This record gives sequence, C-alpha cells and structure tokens, in this order.
Amino acid sequence: MNKELYAFITGKHHHIWRKDYCGPDAAAWKKAGLTPRERMADRFVKLCEQEDPCLLPGQKLAFIRTVKNLPDVLTEEEWTDIRAKHHIHELGYLSNLSPDYATVMGTGLLKAKETADPCTAKEIDALIGLAARYREAALKAGDTAMADVLAHVPAYGARTFREALQMLRILHWSVWAEGEYHNTLGRFDLYMKPYFERDIQAGTLTREEAYELICDFFLDCNIDSDLYPGIQQGDNGQSMMLGGIDKDGNSVYSDLSVLCLRASGEIRLIDPKINLRVSKDTPLEVFKEGSRLTAAGLGFPQYSNDDIVIPGLEKLGYAHEDAVNYAVAACWEFIIPRTGADIANIGALSFPKVIDKAFKKITFCETMEDFWAEVEAVIKAELDEMTAAIGDVWFIPAPFMDLLADSEDISRGGRYNNFGFHGTGVACAADALAAVEKYLFTEKLRTAEEYLAAVENDYREDTELLSLLRNRAPKMGQNTGAPEKWAKKLLHTFASLLEGRKNCRGGCYRAGTGTAMYYLWHSDELGASPDGRRKGEPLGTNYSASLFSKLDGPVSIVDSFTSPDLTETVNGGPLTLEFQQKMFDAPDGVDKVAHLVRYFIRKGGHQLQLNAVSRDTLLDAQEHPEKYPHLIVRVWGWSAYFVELDKCYQDQVLRRQEYVL
Repeated sequence: MNKELYAFITGKHHHIWRKDYCGPDAAAWKKAGLTPRERMADRFVKLCEQEDPCLLPGQKLAFIRTVKNLPDVLTEEEWTDIRAKHHIHELGYLSNLSPDYATVMGTGLLKAKETADPCTAKEIDALIGLAARYREAALKAGDTAMADVLAHVPAYGARTFREALQMLRILHWSVWAEGEYHNTLGRFDLYMKPYFERDIQAGTLTREEAYELICDFFLDCNIDSDLYPGIQQGDNGQSMMLGGIDKDGNSVYSDLSVLCLRASGEIRLIDPKINLRVSKDTPLEVFKEGSRLTAAGLGFPQYSNDDIVIPGLEKLGYAHEDAVNYAVAACWEFIIPRTGADIANIGALSFPKVIDKAFKKITFCETMEDFWAEVEAVIKAELDEMTAAIGDVWFIPAPFMDLLADSEDISRGGRYNNFGFHGTGVACAADALAAVEKYLFTEKLRTAEEYLAAVENDYREDTELLSLLRNRAPKMGQNTGAPEKWAKKLLHTFASLLEGRKNCRGGCYRAGTGTAMYYLWHSDELGASPDGRRKGEPLGTNYSASLFSKLDGPVSIVDSFTSPDLTETVNGGPLTLEFQQKMFDAPDGVDKVAHLVRYFIRKGGHQLQLNAVSRDTLLDAQEHPEKYPHLIVRVWGWSAYFVELDKCYQDQVLRRQEYVL
C-alpha cells in the first residue's frame, strides 16, 4: 500500500481543492426549456468543465471530485407537480443499480458514442475532454505511465489490468457525477479477472504490482465517499461482490479475489464494502480468508449463499443466466448487473407493527389459531396498503447510466423491474407469538385483558410478567422450536401474500428479511411489544435476535435463523453477529469463525455479516472520539466510522450482544 497516498486521503488534504459548482441551475434550465434528460447532460458537462485535474501523491489511478455539490435539475415547483402524478422513490434519482462496466471497459467510450443519443454523446465528449486534461496534468508532473494510460482510456477499450482499473475508476466516478447514487461496483473479480490473468501470464504484471494497483483503487474509493449521500456517513453504496459462479457454473473466486480481500484488510477503510459469494461446496480456505478480513474489524465481508439466492431468484422469474450473475445493492439486496432495474428497497413491512395491531384484538381471540388469523389479516392489509401506494414510479433520466445498462432508458425500467420489501423485526414478532401461545393460551398465566393491559402500560404495573418475558420466555436464537415455528409462518405468509402481485412496471414484489434503519424508525412508532420489548427499545439488527435476548452462543443462533425456507425471502437481509475482538487474538480464532460461517451456509442461511468489536473501545470512543477517527463498525448493510455516526446508531451497536467461540 502507498502509505503516502493513504495518509493524504485519510488526512483529507485533498479537500483543499474542493469548490462549489458554478453554473446554471434548475430555474435556468427550466427557463431554457430543457427536458430533464437534457438538464442531466448539461449539468454533467458543466461539472466536467469545472473539474480541476488533481493528482495525489504517488497515485496510479486518476480522477477525484473537486466540485463538491450539484444543483438539483428540477425546481421545487416541478417536483411538486411530478409528485402529484407519480410515485417518487427516495431522491428521485436512480440508485442501487449494478452498472455494466465490463462492456464499455472493453470497447471504450468512442465506440459507445456511435449508438448513443445526443445527451449521452455530449456527456461522453465532456468526459473524454476531462480525461485529456488529466493526461496533460500527468505529463506536466512527469508521470508518463499515467499519461500513457489516459491516452488510451476512457476513449478506447482497456488493454491491461491498470487500464481496466483506470477505466473503472472513471466510469464509477461518472455515474456519481451525473447524479445517481448508491452505485455499486458489482462483480469486480468477474469482469476484472481477464485483464489480471492476461497480464500475469504475459509477464507484464507481477502479483505484487497487481496488489499495489488494487490497493490504489481501494484507496480511491475513499477519496470522494463523503460527498455521496446516505442516511449516515458511510452509507454510500460502494459495495463490491467477489466469488460465486459464472454463467457456466465455474468458480469466479481466484487469486484476484484473494488479493482484494487482503488489500481491504491492509487498508482498513470503509470502502469498498466487500461481499463474498459462497456455497456449500466452497473450500474452507475461502472462509478462512474471509474470516481474516472479519478479524480486521471492518464489518465485512458480508456473505451471500449461492445455494439459496440463485434458486430463490429463479422462483421469482429471473432467468438462470441472470440469477447466477447476481450482485448486491448498497446494503444486501440482491440485484442483477446490467439487466436489472429493480427497486430493492421501496418499502418495509414492520412485523412488530403487525403483531401490535393484531394484539389489540386479543381479547376477542379464544384460541391461538384465532390470534394467528388476526395476524395474517393484518399482514394482508398492510401489504394491500403498501402496494396500492406505489403507482407510476418515475425517475429522472440518466444518460450516462444508460451506457452501462441493457436498456435505452434505464430510468423507465430494464429487463427486471421488481420491487423489494424489507421484513423488519422478525425476531421481535416471532418471540411475541411464541410468548402469547405459551403464557396466554397454553399456561394461561394471564388473561387476555391482563396481558393487553400490561403491554399497553409498558409493563409498569406488571413487572412480574415483564421479567418472565425478558428472562424466561423462548426467544429466536435459542433454537427451542417455538419462536422458529412462528418465524417460518411469518416469512412464508409474507412471501405468499406478495406472490402474484404485479407492480406498476409489470414486475413482482420481493419479500426480504432486512431491517436496516428501521430498527430505530419502526421501533419509534411502537409502544411495548408482547415479547417483553419495552417502549423505546430498538429492534434487533437486520434478521437477528432481539437485543435483550439471553442467548448461549452463535451456533444456536445460526440453527434458529436458518430454520425458515429463505429461498422465499431473497430480497435480502443478513443474520448479523458481533464477536468480541479479543477472540481473534487466539491462535484458532479465525479458524473457528470460518467453520461457523461454513456451518451457516450449509444450514441454508442466505446472508451473514459479522462484526469484530470491543465494547470497552466503543464506549471510550463515545467519550473521546478524537482518539478513534478510523474505528469501524457494521451499522446495518454497510460499515462506517463509529465516531461519525449519530449517537442513536452508536447506542444500538453498543446494545448488541458480543459472542465468542
């Protein structure tokens, strides 16, 4: 790793070159009569013209952002009019797509321009012009190697591993510069592997030189990441998928994959977020390599199980050649590079809210079957309301992103236009159902009226029941059978009640197990829950146990959370486990975690993410943030610097249980 470059980036010295955008804004574009597509192109051109080519110390791959802000292309009045007619997802700009870098990387922008529309052609010319100015800056600095690379890319197709990395850097930079966000890096080792292997076999690149280039590319991902929007700093979507199989069933995992994992572990920064595709046939050494990265304390790799995800996607109608090519969105949602225009996070079903609504009718239920019927009815009503609220989705066109997609206008959709719903707080809901069944209908420790009153009063007047529910009631993660039974029913009902529904773009709805930021948002909407969760307590992280559950260890948790048929909920949402950092100090620490991950995969888990944390360190970081500028934690589907998080997210991380093996 280039330590000088690392120090320059982490010290944020490049921020001195940043400046404000200066040029036309939405009002000017409206006055000129430009369409949204024309505005996107004009803004991109103006940005490229204003960018100052800046080379960082020892940098081998060019391009950074110096213009730090972009004006919206639509006025508030225009947005109001559009929202009155259409459903606008998040910011209204495309996000959470996996662009097809490989095709343009192979042909070059001039070839792509031959079939481009006028707006895209303008952007291509502007980008080639900016690259030419970077080449001039490299020549002026005496860096002939970089100048030679920029003489060929991005205008022409990449020929070498370094050119391919430079081309990728420019293409990835460009979709952010155009205004799209949560732009992923997709299956990096799949599309970069031919360049890597060709150079290695030709003897024009050594393994060590390739490693240094990868380190440079990873460092580059952290140059502009603070300019990329998200819920919190770090939530920027720069996810990278490694491993898995190709369309012919061959393993993609290679020496290039290993170098990426090791580069991430050496650099120890939050980007790119590493995801690793594995299966029951994956060699143990791959899990060990991933566990070595976990030990670095970055919160990745996140694992995805091909044995579950690929069949699950095929159940939803994805062609086999596309299902085997899956990547992940900003967090964990499964998306398809090039052909997919799925909106994988368009809504969220709160299972605790479902239980809350049904439980208000508990006094009318004579049996557990009656109560479950109420739960099913609420799930259906919630899904009816959620799907009815999403009509005529509209996005701002994206001329440059169209280059990287199998669609003439990706803002209007692609081959796949499916919408994903998170299913939040599964454990809280399953635990509540198990508790109601046990203590109300089986053991009859409380009447329905007493139980309802206790919950509605936040257990203040029934502390005995509160203690029972929190300390003795069966919980997801203990693998006792009761909560797992209800988790299966909840997730199956969720998926089956979405089956057959079509969205406004002709796609289906995908059920998932992710909780994301809803572990705070959805808990804030609720009072206490029948599982013993009190008002104000957050939900468990993602598809994980409740924070107050008394659990023995990770093996029973894996057994518990792999019991449902997770091929039905492949919108994504990982089981999240926190390990004590000191566990990795033991000689067999990494090996134990590797075996656990393989066990999870073979048990039928769909996704897994692990944190290596120290509670004492986190507490000290809250008190003395200046001492821990680069302390990293996994927040939900992404990692961040702990001290940059809002305190509510810091506190949720601190409440998670730490395990040892």
